[in-house]
Amino acid sequence: MIKSVFFDLNETLTNTDLLAANFKKYFNDASVSKYWFAKLLHTSVIMGSMKCYKNFGALGKHVLEAVALEFNVPLSDEEKTLILSSFKALPPHKDVVPAMKLLRENGISVIVVSNSSLEMIGLQLANAGVIDFVDGYYSVDAVSRYKPFEEVYRYVADQESVKPEEAMMIACHDWDLFGAKKAGLKAGYVKRKNTLYNPYYEQPDLQSDSLIELVAFIVKANLHKD
Repeated sequence: MIKSVFFDLNETLTNTDLLAANFKKYFNDASVSKYWFAKLLHTSVIMGSMKCYKNFGALGKHVLEAVALEFNVPLSDEEKTLILSSFKALPPHKDVVPAMKLLRENGISVIVVSNSSLEMIGLQLANAGVIDFVDGYYSVDAVSRYKPFEEVYRYVADQESVKPEEAMMIACHDWDLFGAKKAGLKAGYVKRKNTLYNPYYEQPDLQSDSLIELVAFIVKANLHKD
């Protein structure tokens, strides 16, 4: 039985179009935001594999500076802040609140787990208007390891007093779910864009284009186990 659902935040719960628009404003190409994000994740995984840690915000700023240099785009400190502060204003996807309500109505806690700082997560959830539907949120700062390292998921499960197999991680990123599966959690994949789930990663237990449909599967499976 699933007692708690852990949600990834950026892209899974929030729409990142605003971030892409701000990258386009300075780089004249919205796709640079995806390149920056991929480079940021690569950096965090390398740091994590070498057991090194820096706040994700600091990494994000460094990678933005590296990308700006690579594309020969001079950015002032104010412009860097403006681009990165986009995260604070990202709106939720339309299916987020109904999905969270459905979980809570059925006694399943709603938890958010992110690489961002605890302060940033709180701001994002509040500004997106979903914080009242969340039972708790956690930053990887607590364990000084980034997702998808297993310590993150196990730490949150321990803090929520649930066994790993009683929790499900929901994300639109296959690498995030791979880490959750390795930590013993169930995994639910919500397909937010047309991407191929890596066949070499452990596969999700559930998947859907709709977050509402995904959580409905969880609720139905729980009811059948009662």
